[in-house]
Amino acid sequence: MSIRQQVRHFILTNYLFTDDEQRLADAESLMQNGTMDSTGILELIMFLEETFNIKVADDEMVPANLDSVSNVVGFVERKQAAR
Repeated sequence: MSIRQQVRHFILTNYLFTDDEQRLADAESLMQNGTMDSTGILELIMFLEETFNIKVADDEMVPANLDSVSNVVGFVERKQAAR
């Protein structure tokens, strides 16, 4: 499964309680649309760290990295490339 597929699956099943891919656009803001709150973002970070073997630093916990599927995928790819 690709990074995008894994992230989408995690968000769809844990926050939207569906497997309907149409319910989540990759560029859609997860905070603004109410899909996730601050606790959800922390759970997403734990998922990313465990699944992709990365460490998310405090200063990386920003919307530019975590507020949409596209942002999360780009962030994980950058973290993996930096290893």
